[in-house]
Amino acid sequence: MTTETEVLDLVDRWAKAERGNDAEALAGVLADDFVGVGPLGFVLDRQQWLARFGNGLENRAFAIEDAQARDYGTAAVVVGVLAQETSFQGRDNSGRFRLTLVATRPDGRWLLANAHIGTLQQPGPPPS
Repeated sequence: MTTETEVLDLVDRWAKAERGNDAEALAGVLADDFVGVGPLGFVLDRQQWLARFGNGLENRAFAIEDAQARDYGTAAVVVGVLAQETSFQGRDNSGRFRLTLVATRPDGRWLLANAHIGTLQQPGPPPS
């Protein structure tokens, strides 16, 4: 199995855990020092990221599109698009976002060390 395949499999497992609102499965794919940056710029450590489901986060759909992985030996970077149907404490947070993930392989097993979810700018008019 190639590194790209292994890392994209990790991304699929992460998306499945998020889609299923499954903190236990999510804990199995996050590094101990994981840091997540949400679409509004908030920064959460691993425990805070896992606690989101108990604090009112509900994912109804969560898919990673156009994922591209780059291998750097013991680390890899994935860039793609996150399409989600999500609410937090009853407020809709659905949308499409730019996604950057950093995976690390400290003990031969790929884990997510970072997730950065940001705005996805809509295409503007063509240049004149």
